[in-house]
Amino acid sequence: MSNSDSFLDEVAEEVQRDKLYGYLRRYGWIAVLAVLLIVGGAAWNEYRKAQTRAAAEATGDALLDALNQDDFAARADAIAAVDAQGSAVAVASLLTAATQEEAGDIDAAAETLAGLVINGDIPEMYRDLAAFKAAMLPSDDPAARMITLEQLAQPGQPFRLLALEQMAYAKLEQGETDAAIADLRSIVEDAAVTRGLRERAQTLMVALGEPIPEPETE
Repeated sequence: MSNSDSFLDEVAEEVQRDKLYGYLRRYGWIAVLAVLLIVGGAAWNEYRKAQTRAAAEATGDALLDALNQDDFAARADAIAAVDAQGSAVAVASLLTAATQEEAGDIDAAAETLAGLVINGDIPEMYRDLAAFKAAMLPSDDPAARMITLEQLAQPGQPFRLLALEQMAYAKLEQGETDAAIADLRSIVEDAAVTRGLRERAQTLMVALGEPIPEPETE
């Protein structure tokens, strides 16, 4: 019986082995294809990363070369000529606007920033920064400037406190001292305020004869 059982076990194992080889011959190409896809996908991903990194480095080098231009107009033209992609578009536009402002071409700077504000292909943070920079440009329309700052000073906006600071300055220019102090107080009492901004706001409050708010204690 033992010899018979052993023989049957060997036959069963051989049958299973044949079935396995049959499956491998029939479906083995799927496993090979899966491996090739995994390896190929990993290689393509690394290639794309390398291409993206190379493009970013090239853009950075081009921007640095442009910034080395001594002439403001030539610098602005060189920055504008950089073939930037993605977020680098925002950086290049902000640098262009800054250079145009330095050159005294306020209208060109405002136009550059306005184009950045409405560019839906870049992150919202850059669009808000462009709007803030535009509001800081010299303007003959203080009402429009104030509207922009009020929008940027809404709760949750990334440049809220900086917008409040600019609003306080603008209100002081218009003789609205109490309103300016209220904005400065909002800055000082905000938990997210930076040390430098708090100190600027406190200094201005002292200059206006307003007592500095006591820090909140738990």
